[in-house]
Amino acid sequence: MNTTYQNQQKQTALITGASSGIGYELACIFAEDGYNLVLVDKQKEKLTQIAEEFPPKFGISVKILAKDLSKPTSREEIFTELQQCYIKVDVLVNNAGFGTYGLFHQTDINAELDMIQVNAACITHLTKLFVKDMVKQGYGRILNVASTAAFQPGPMMAVYFATKAYVLSFSEAIANELEGTGVSVTVLCPGPTATGFQQAAAMEKAKIASSGRMMDTRTVAEIGYRALMAKKTVVIPGIRNKILAQSIRYSPRKLVTKIVRDMHEAKHK
Repeated sequence: MNTTYQNQQKQTALITGASSGIGYELACIFAEDGYNLVLVDKQKEKLTQIAEEFPPKFGISVKILAKDLSKPTSREEIFTELQQCYIKVDVLVNNAGFGTYGLFHQTDINAELDMIQVNAACITHLTKLFVKDMVKQGYGRILNVASTAAFQPGPMMAVYFATKAYVLSFSEAIANELEGTGVSVTVLCPGPTATGFQQAAAMEKAKIASSGRMMDTRTVAEIGYRALMAKKTVVIPGIRNKILAQSIRYSPRKLVTKIVRDMHEAKHK
């Protein structure tokens, strides 16, 4: 169920993957800052709970759209429905994404093709749809959620790492193109974060999933939000993650790939 969309004088943030993890925490932060919300996720029940909780708590309006973003038609449906409701999006947060784990020749190609749709194609399509009006009005902010995975190849998660490299490259490029238009683009590149991602990707046995060095979702979301408001282009939460992302530039590619493979291998008992 959607709340009545009344607070038209407020700015509106559209957030994908909003029912849990970083997306949910970003929704909380935008709500705390007085933004109306458009929340997109395929978990309709969770979205409904948020739509009932947030308006009385924060004094905002919430519209929910239960969509499977792996379906190419979902993005036009989102855009068209918001136009029909006369809802203008001031901030677009492309957060939805997922991963798969395992040797590429053994993993499910259908899951990986869906991942490419959600992690890369959806971000591209939604940005294309909403950025035109942002440029026309001379104002807008876009936050794309990538990963430190964007900075190197990822054996055992080859397609996931490749999609995040796409998000980083795409975001940096259009950030440059949009300079002077009033529209900013920020790409958030978190390292391992306690979001439930590892369980969803069936990689609980990987060394990296039990390293004890995961950041919490609220911290990552706050860092991303501050960077978005400061119009920074690339933000990597955590000193250790920043160092690792930068050091990769100066390391032999073959060595980097071997190190990532070791991190993704199953723990030895």
